[in-house]
Amino acid sequence: MSLLYRRVLLKLSGESLMGNQSYGIDPPMLTHYANQIKDLRDLGVEIAIVIGGGNIFRGLQAHDSGIERVQGDYMGMMATVINGMALQSALESVGVFTRLISAIEMKEIAEPYIRRRAIRHLEKGRVLIFSAGTGSPYFTTDSAAALRANEINADVILKGTRVDGIYSADPEIDPDAKRFDEISFDEVISRNLRVMDMTAFTLCKENNLPIVVFDVLKKGNLQRIAIGEPVGTVVKN
Repeated sequence: MSLLYRRVLLKLSGESLMGNQSYGIDPPMLTHYANQIKDLRDLGVEIAIVIGGGNIFRGLQAHDSGIERVQGDYMGMMATVINGMALQSALESVGVFTRLISAIEMKEIAEPYIRRRAIRHLEKGRVLIFSAGTGSPYFTTDSAAALRANEINADVILKGTRVDGIYSADPEIDPDAKRFDEISFDEVISRNLRVMDMTAFTLCKENNLPIVVFDVLKKGNLQRIAIGEPVGTVVKN
């Protein structure tokens, strides 16, 4: 089977692990993601994943609780490690070999990030789970996804969401909202469409790295994207 994308970085939000819960990790959602990622890996696609931590702790909201911003951001990074460990366990339970990699050293549970070693893992068919963001405060997991995707020479960032692409307005509010099949980086900026945070978005634009925004809850979407079927919205130069 011909592949459009041979090496991808999948960006998942921490909230996507909650399912219908108000916080935490919903086991059926973990199983869903593990099976979808396994199916994609079975096509021969090399996969890296960046997952957020908003289902456990969101650093940007820490200020409201009296926690200093930098400290809150580090707490958010720890939340992504917890999610990464959960996803690793789910993937290995379905027979997928993984490596959990942390931008903050915690050698008992995760490998440190070494670019050449990470690429070698991908070449050997292992699924990489990048955790702890960039390892620095003030950067989101979107920024971590853009940074790692460029470092490992990924063909595309697959940004999994709860909607089936990018719309001209919120489709839940505006029934006339138009969905884009394809849109340029410049048009996203001019329309002020919130695809990723601006740091991440600019990094992708400058390095000509496309982003596909798609419904991650629909079974089979990852495989369809990999073989070039029109799924979601493609953002490119």
